[in-house]
Amino acid sequence: MSFGSNLQYLRRLCGNMTQEALAERMKVSRQTVSKWETDLAQPEMEKAIGLCGVFGCSLDNLFREDMGGLHMAYTDLRVEMVPGFRYVRYAVISTDPEGDALGHLREGARRCGVEKPRLIGWDFPKLSQEQINVYHMHGYEAAWVLPDGVTPEGMEIWTQEAHRYAAIHIEKPFEDPFVTIPGAYRTLMDYMRLNGLTHTHRNVIPCFETDGENMDIYIACDRWC
Repeated sequence: MSFGSNLQYLRRLCGNMTQEALAERMKVSRQTVSKWETDLAQPEMEKAIGLCGVFGCSLDNLFREDMGGLHMAYTDLRVEMVPGFRYVRYAVISTDPEGDALGHLREGARRCGVEKPRLIGWDFPKLSQEQINVYHMHGYEAAWVLPDGVTPEGMEIWTQEAHRYAAIHIEKPFEDPFVTIPGAYRTLMDYMRLNGLTHTHRNVIPCFETDGENMDIYIACDRWC
């Protein structure tokens, strides 16, 4: 846990704000900001409260939490316009729902002659507490983004229009998935909050993950932010 690391993390999320820009807002020198970030000095209470105002966080967040402890695994924070696409989807509740859902769609793609389908997925939350606590089951929904000209028989086809998403890239997410992936969602939500972006669920897949050795996570932004 480090105040300096937290400050660097927040500055990076806030549009890669420079030390000079933060110093100007805080009415201090760039050298002072540098000392804060290397933990050679800490701000007086008035300045600490001012930093909380700049970054929309609490004093506890800033001084007691490890806000960016996994930040080296995350790159390419961005806002991206995802083009419209057609897709089929499949939801599973099981002890390995992600593997089951993705496996089902890969098999469907192979039957259509597509060997390397583009797959995305997201958690499927409609479970009972008995399923979770007693049977250790979880839910996952996956989608196969259809290539042009491919129309699988017997599967309902959905369409999503082009939409704006906040996104983050994760290197090697499965080395520690129960820490790295939730941490990426928290980082992305911090990024959206600091940059005035609002999450939306309206007529759009609200969030999804790409399938592969590395991963990109997308969260849908309100069009009017």
